[in-house]
Amino acid sequence: MPGLSPSFAFWSGRSVLRRPGRRCGRLLALVAAFVLPLVVPLAQASGATPIPLADPPGQELLQHSGARADYGPLAQEMVTQANLAYCGVASAVVALNSLKVPAPAAEGYGPYHFWTQTNLFAPEAGPRSLDPAVVARQGMTLAELAGLLVSRGLTVRRYHGDQLTLEQFRTLARRSLADPRDRLLVNYDRRALGQAGGGHISPLAAYDARSDQLLILDVARYRYPAVWVSSEALWRGMRQLDRSSGRSRGLVIVAVPGLER
Repeated sequence: MPGLSPSFAFWSGRSVLRRPGRRCGRLLALVAAFVLPLVVPLAQASGATPIPLADPPGQELLQHSGARADYGPLAQEMVTQANLAYCGVASAVVALNSLKVPAPAAEGYGPYHFWTQTNLFAPEAGPRSLDPAVVARQGMTLAELAGLLVSRGLTVRRYHGDQLTLEQFRTLARRSLADPRDRLLVNYDRRALGQAGGGHISPLAAYDARSDQLLILDVARYRYPAVWVSSEALWRGMRQLDRSSGRSRGLVIVAVPGLER
């Protein structure tokens, strides 16, 4: 191939040596034959690379995860965020519907009532603390998400990432995801997971203790699938600064009043 060293050619699956007697050639052959095929599986096994839920390893993690009480109700109510900045809005809608919180009428659906990314801001839904036009431009902070959910009738526990050790985060996530009475929404920086982008909000749906991985049901479904990620990577993503608020990102655990733990 033009521009490549004459000592080897690139390969499809493995290297083909042109001068097998040279030491560097033998080393490259060994790397290509034995190391490179293991890179992706090892990265996935360690949690360094997000594992798509739809792939066989992702399905196996779900099957064997001990804390997945929220997965069914959340999956039933999943929506795609309506615009690039509505990740918090979509996550709030999913949480409200999955907890069966009484909702205003949904425009275009006759007598049926359920939460949408439009009626979440309707006057009959409750106090309007956020302007949807502003949210559509710049999203919302963790505190704003918490305030919105309180105004829609839920109890909310808010934790910023810099307030939690990794073990405290694991414990909170494991307990919440094993309890069908609450939901956990996480605000994190995608770059900590090796994804493109910045701040994002989505629900967590399950925790697998054996691999120490958490399942994110991403509301930006046009961009990323639901994925398993290591709890440490997500914790680091929650500890990143949100410049809009001047505080770290974090999580909220929400429940219907009277039903919380």
